[in-house]
Amino acid sequence: MDSYQSTSEVPDQPVAAVGYAGVLRDLLPIALWREDADGRVVEWSLAAQDLLGHRPEDILGRLGTSVLVPDANRGLADDLTRRVQAGETVVGTLPVRHRDGHRVVMEMWIVPAADPQGRTGAMLIAVETSQVLHMRDSLAALQSLFTQSPIGLATLGTDLRFLRVNDALARMNGASPAEHLGKRLTEVVPGVNALALEATMRQVLERGTAVVDVRRTGRTAADPDHERTWSCSYAPLLDGAGRPLGVIASLIDITEGQRAQAEAERARSRFALLAEAGARIGTTLDLKQTAEEIVEVLVPRLADSADVQILEAMIEPDEAAGSTRGLLRRLAVRFPDPAAPTARLVPGQTVQIPPGSVYERVIAGGQAMDLSVSDIPALVPDPRAASLRAHLATLGSARLIPLVARGTVLGAVIVTRVRGREPFDEEDRVLLDEVVARAALNIDNARMYTGQRQAALTLRRSLTNSALPRVTGLELTGRYLPASDHDVGGDWFDVIRLPGGRTGLVIGDVMGHGIHAAAVMGQLRTAVRTLARHDVPPAELLRSLDAVVADLGEDEMATCVYAVHDPVTAVCAIARAGHPPPAVVTAGGTVDFLDGPPGTPLGAGGRDFRTEQVPLPAGSLLALYTDGLVESRDRDLDEGLDRLALALRGAGRPLEELCDGVLRELLPNAPQDDVAVLLARTLPV
Repeated sequence: MDSYQSTSEVPDQPVAAVGYAGVLRDLLPIALWREDADGRVVEWSLAAQDLLGHRPEDILGRLGTSVLVPDANRGLADDLTRRVQAGETVVGTLPVRHRDGHRVVMEMWIVPAADPQGRTGAMLIAVETSQVLHMRDSLAALQSLFTQSPIGLATLGTDLRFLRVNDALARMNGASPAEHLGKRLTEVVPGVNALALEATMRQVLERGTAVVDVRRTGRTAADPDHERTWSCSYAPLLDGAGRPLGVIASLIDITEGQRAQAEAERARSRFALLAEAGARIGTTLDLKQTAEEIVEVLVPRLADSADVQILEAMIEPDEAAGSTRGLLRRLAVRFPDPAAPTARLVPGQTVQIPPGSVYERVIAGGQAMDLSVSDIPALVPDPRAASLRAHLATLGSARLIPLVARGTVLGAVIVTRVRGREPFDEEDRVLLDEVVARAALNIDNARMYTGQRQAALTLRRSLTNSALPRVTGLELTGRYLPASDHDVGGDWFDVIRLPGGRTGLVIGDVMGHGIHAAAVMGQLRTAVRTLARHDVPPAELLRSLDAVVADLGEDEMATCVYAVHDPVTAVCAIARAGHPPPAVVTAGGTVDFLDGPPGTPLGAGGRDFRTEQVPLPAGSLLALYTDGLVESRDRDLDEGLDRLALALRGAGRPLEELCDGVLRELLPNAPQDDVAVLLARTLPV
């Protein structure tokens, strides 16, 4: 509030000027002036000068009514003056004229006061109405903020003791607002690392800058059994001159938000793991590698160990039912400690499912189960493995998950966590079961492919494992090269003894790969042998073979060459069904490709097959081959035939050496398609 100053303290001010008091002026400037009994201004404060613009030297001694009161209010002013001089104090909202002429609405207190002559004058105390309203609104807002805000709020002095605390913060700390006042944070909630927070508040006081979102975690009396997390912000509390008065603290309980964020992150991690499992499991159709990929995905991110086992009956379905019933084969396994007894569990081992065990229930029901300590011995039924069973019994948690694909239980995956790690919770179980369920399809695909490939290889071996026979008038050799070690195709060749010392030579190519192509090839090979032994001529044989292919289905198609060599006449009768032309090399080294009618592929419906008579005197060479030898993605048929002609010019070499040289020349790298080659050199009879 304003106070009077003497002329010695402020030599440049009039004697009756009133000076500043400091704090109140910063909060709410209060104008003071005095009038004598005649209504003349005898004292004038500096705050009055600031609010109304009149300097003391300009207003002292003048009638206050004429200078300060608007014309329309003169009568009211005279009435108020009379009431005050009669001893009455007047309070009201009145307009006062500013030096520049505009009106300033003010809250005024007019009280009787003796003038310098002892007469009754007036003391006028005035504040600007707009400033009063602003302060009122600010106080109301501050009060509402403290009483209604869900955010914890507090003010602390420079000694870091609580000055004011709202109900929200009191509820967070588990102490009433009154129990906070005058105390430090370490005295109210010591269990939230209060010393570190006080150090932060001292930093705010010293530097004068706010600190936002300091995380604090701990327990308070409000919730002593659970850890909670708060976001704390601190700002300096300053007066109008910038001097520190203390600290303003605001706190938000973010425990639930943190949990939700952690849960969302965990969900994202699970989705990422499922996506990774889809990309990393089933990269090949190899059964063992697929099982190893399952283990790599599960360990160590989801489990400390994983053991993938498949029913033996699923691997060897053709074995006797009694020999594989209830037998599981370990495909892949990984444990955290390679030196532990569990290292004895290695891929390839088999385990007989004990009757009544958890194994049997899971395999029979196709539902995953958590394993208890009493279930552990079923994992290692061998009674001699006591140390191993004892080691497994120390596991923290374990789960047995069936491998189910297309409604069939293929086997099971055992996952474990060691003690000291969080046991599997419900979300872990769902994720584990989902990964194994997706992996089961890859296991089944690999299993079926492995079975089909094995069946195709077995079928091909059974059809082509016989050595070429010794025949009259011909020296023979042949080769078959598959395009892949993991697949089989329908290329084949055969040599058949015929009546009269003649020899049937056949080479063919069934469209497609796999067990189906091998099976079609086997049927055609058998049909050719049967027809040839009935001495059916080449063109007629191909027509009969075309009917066989047509009977196999609309989508079946094959090419073929059938030749009959007669050593007596030294002539070879040849018919083609859409197959690349055979090559004939004379004893002198000239190479020609037969340009007779090529015929239509078997199954195409053309049935246009003709026989070409080709002389083959002693020393001649007949080369039969499939298109994989001369055609590829980077080489057309004409270029391939030219290269084959060059390779055959050394026909005088030993036949085995010649055949190997042809393959090296035309197939320097792995073949892109199956290749069959049959070479026949005529001998003198």
